[in-house]
Amino acid sequence: MTSATADKAPRLSEMTTEAVARLLSGGARVAVLVPVGSVEPHGPHLPLGTDTIISERAAEQAISLLAEKGIPAVLGPSIPYGVTDFAAGFAGAVSLPSEALTAFLRAVVSACLKAGFSHVCLVNNHLEPAHDAAVRGAIAGLPEGAASVACPLTRRWGRTLSAEFKSGACHAGQYETSLVLAATPHLVDTGRATALPEVKVSLSDGIKSGKMTFQAMGMDYAYAGSPSGATAAEGRAMYDALAAMVAGEVFDAMSRSGSPSAVLGHRSPPG
Repeated sequence: MTSATADKAPRLSEMTTEAVARLLSGGARVAVLVPVGSVEPHGPHLPLGTDTIISERAAEQAISLLAEKGIPAVLGPSIPYGVTDFAAGFAGAVSLPSEALTAFLRAVVSACLKAGFSHVCLVNNHLEPAHDAAVRGAIAGLPEGAASVACPLTRRWGRTLSAEFKSGACHAGQYETSLVLAATPHLVDTGRATALPEVKVSLSDGIKSGKMTFQAMGMDYAYAGSPSGATAAEGRAMYDALAAMVAGEVFDAMSRSGSPSAVLGHRSPPG
């Protein structure tokens, strides 16, 4: 899907109250996709909002995949703050307490359900473990099918992504730089990106060994991986995979809770 197609996704914040009322009264169960990100350093070449940008674009593309399966969906306003303790010591790191993020996201999900949406998907591409736990905690205990989390940390979806992502050396490296190049190329300092040396630090290995900050892992410039190898083409391919992830999580959850006949007629999730 091209970025122009993704930009046509219906945005809740841009709809009128009458448009939303028509959508919710149309006879189909409607999902709202809420991108979740962070305000976190991503090397000297990517913006602090990188994770939010990725979540937004993945959610946008997923909307057309869901429509093909009979599930109307809208893009909710993004939640741009998260738990970013690993970035401590770098300028621009804005970290929330995990319990505050969980409570806020829970309130957002509950409010969307109360407003008449049948399903809320939190689309998360900020992969710090405490942040992921906080996001998942926001939907714990809700009725089956009411909400889901789409995040590539699970093996099911992580295996569909690039070799760099699977290596764990993927913070502001080739993987994320490619994604930002595909979505918002004007926000990438390509001159800096192409000159940066590869940093062979696996965040997953560092976390397993007990290191709790980028600096402790040896990420002196808040990136790992190889930004110089990034391309917009790779980014577009990764968005295809991330959109399939979002649509798959929504489809699976709504099917378990008794979806419209148009959805139940399909045995496999999109993608």
